[in-house]
Amino acid sequence: MNASARDTNEQIAAKAFSLQAASFDGIYSGDPIIAYKRQRVRDHVLAMLPENSHILELNAGTGEDAIFFAEHGHRVHATDISQSMVDVIRQKTETRGLSSMIRIEQRSFTALDDLGKNEKYDLVFSNFAGLNCTGRLADVLRSIGGLVKPGGMVTLVILPRFCLWEILLVGKGKLKTATRRIFAGKRGIDARVEGVHFKCWYYNPALVKEALSNAFDLLGIEGLCTFVPPSYIEGFAQRYPRTFGWLCRKEDLFKSRWPWRSIGDYYIISFKKKPASG
Repeated sequence: MNASARDTNEQIAAKAFSLQAASFDGIYSGDPIIAYKRQRVRDHVLAMLPENSHILELNAGTGEDAIFFAEHGHRVHATDISQSMVDVIRQKTETRGLSSMIRIEQRSFTALDDLGKNEKYDLVFSNFAGLNCTGRLADVLRSIGGLVKPGGMVTLVILPRFCLWEILLVGKGKLKTATRRIFAGKRGIDARVEGVHFKCWYYNPALVKEALSNAFDLLGIEGLCTFVPPSYIEGFAQRYPRTFGWLCRKEDLFKSRWPWRSIGDYYIISFKKKPASG
């Protein structure tokens, strides 16, 4: 897929999520597995993020994470390619009295080059696989380097090319779903939101590390939903609360160990900007 087609894909994905913006929080806010995922990502970030930091959030969605970090004393520049998502963030920010803490902008993560001219960030953050909506992830990652202060961080949550839970679907006869990530390749696979079709790609940690290696040192990788099932296995936590709790504890124990750190539904990967040379 050429660059023009990939740009078009991002616009189509923006349309899909725009259609879901008004109902997004209602659909997902009560799901225990999604709550678990959010808490895991937030705990990962807060464990390393200095107080009163300045955060650039890519694909901010409806602003749930932006609001969380703002309420913890951090300034957030929340960006999303979807105007409808941006409108939801603005409304929520005003309702909660956080307008002084959250700057909101409609912007694609493929158009970051001019941001670093005026300000640098303590953290560039992208949650829940928004970056899997581009076939140019390496280019996007290389554009991040100039946006981060020396000693600052990058934390990304990405879908890998192998997911243990999906491979287990072979036993249920769902061969296509079980192997979709493995065979996605550079062409990606079809995804659908609100009836709109677009492409999705999968990326292993090695690609992310290579793209950021010149400017950043790796801080760590955690598997997310390796033992805990993905949230699309609906109702699991409600039907099996004791099993869900046990799986959460197991994942907490093994989240940073090989191979569990890179075979979940997602992985969380963090980097620290190298000191300025000279």
